[in-house]
Amino acid sequence: MSNRPLTGAAEQFVERMGLLWEGQGLPRIAGRMLGFLTLQGEPATLDEIAAALGVSKASVSVDARRLERLGLVDRVSRPGDRRDYYVIGEDLLAHALELRLESMRRLQDVILAAGRVPDTPPRVRRRLGDMARHHEHALRAVESLLDELRVPTPDTVDSTD
Repeated sequence: MSNRPLTGAAEQFVERMGLLWEGQGLPRIAGRMLGFLTLQGEPATLDEIAAALGVSKASVSVDARRLERLGLVDRVSRPGDRRDYYVIGEDLLAHALELRLESMRRLQDVILAAGRVPDTPPRVRRRLGDMARHHEHALRAVESLLDELRVPTPDTVDSTD
């Protein structure tokens, strides 16, 4: 468990996650951590994460706290071991969608405000109205998906364990 090098497709996945989450406003290392932890079957220490990603322990420590606050990772412990371990958050998808929904709501507010700008030509008002209606539909779809994710489901057995 102390040596978890990334190779090939796993390394590419981790890098893609870093870029993806960087585009969502997180530091690239935080996104890479999410990618790494997604691929782990067991909790990982900060030392293991830092070594696998080739970055400093200080960097992963700061981002681990950030990701924990966002609900994207969970900190766990082991009896008799003082170190903290990290795992991908149990509700990662729901928390990620909540972050996206927050951004979508801000965009909707901007679209609606643009529609109230004085002296806006009718053609532009129609376009903004269409945008607002379509965006509202997208908001409701994401909210509906979140509602589905929040409904408790019976535990399923993972046949790969």
